[in-house]
Amino acid sequence: MTEKEPEKWLKIEISAPSELMDALGNFLTETGAQGVFQESSTPQHTAGDFPEPVIEEILKAYFPQDSRSEKRIAALHKYIESLSEIFPDFEKPSLTTEIICDPDWGEQWKKYFKPIRVSNNIIVKPTWERYTPSSRDIVIEIDPGMAFGTGQHASTRMCIEAIENVMMKDRSIKEWKVLDVGCGTGILGITAAKMGAQDVICVDIDKKAVEIAGENAAINNVRSSLRILNKNVAAIDKPRNLIIANLTAKLLLTLRPNLTQLLLPEGYMIISGIIEQDVKNIEEQFIADLLTIYQVITEKEWVCYILQKKTASA
Repeated sequence: MTEKEPEKWLKIEISAPSELMDALGNFLTETGAQGVFQESSTPQHTAGDFPEPVIEEILKAYFPQDSRSEKRIAALHKYIESLSEIFPDFEKPSLTTEIICDPDWGEQWKKYFKPIRVSNNIIVKPTWERYTPSSRDIVIEIDPGMAFGTGQHASTRMCIEAIENVMMKDRSIKEWKVLDVGCGTGILGITAAKMGAQDVICVDIDKKAVEIAGENAAINNVRSSLRILNKNVAAIDKPRNLIIANLTAKLLLTLRPNLTQLLLPEGYMIISGIIEQDVKNIEEQFIADLLTIYQVITEKEWVCYILQKKTASA
């Protein structure tokens, strides 16, 4: 019996100013990274010196080593060039690459994923960390596996804040019918269920993400409220009064007709994963006759919209 050859991975390490970290991390995730982790560099100083602020951060990303590796590296170089043109005042990011075998993913995640308070009432914590909640805390437990969505990224945090804002403030909706598009770990659909939604559909085209979302729904005791489907959103035909799509501007624009059609009158649509440079395009396409802005949430260069659909007679 021959031994199985160890899996090889392309490890990319990027040094960059902290202000560019979210944009780089999002690009790496979109490009197919199977894990993206951020570390702060420690500035050198001698006794008696004031510590200098940390200006450089390290981003580590892991991709399967395959025929697409060279294209991915080339695309990243091109993206870094474009970032340097958009943000000329920041030092240009630098990167190194290395081929490695079998990184211990579980331990990697545990190192970077800690409990955080995402909004007034919602705490997101990894399953392996302890946390003692106060009486009003809603705790979402997540084991991310290889899926996107831990609450560590600004776009996810803003979506959670938006879900809380909408579901706590609008008491006129007695039964929340929710759709979480591109659900990843299931964190947003689970949040809606924990806030009281009884009918939540989560969709993702990644089979592994669907499996992980199901496991996380069970961990949070909301499995009965969620239907987690390995489908494209175009296959969904059940009208919803809350749609959450934390994707990219490009994907959001592609899916806009489907999302708008699925949204019930007076229902809410939360869209995130948008960076400032895409705001004009998003607003031109989404905010039209049917949809109006209910609230805009921003964090650094990231933007999240809560939109509301007008009634037929409005």
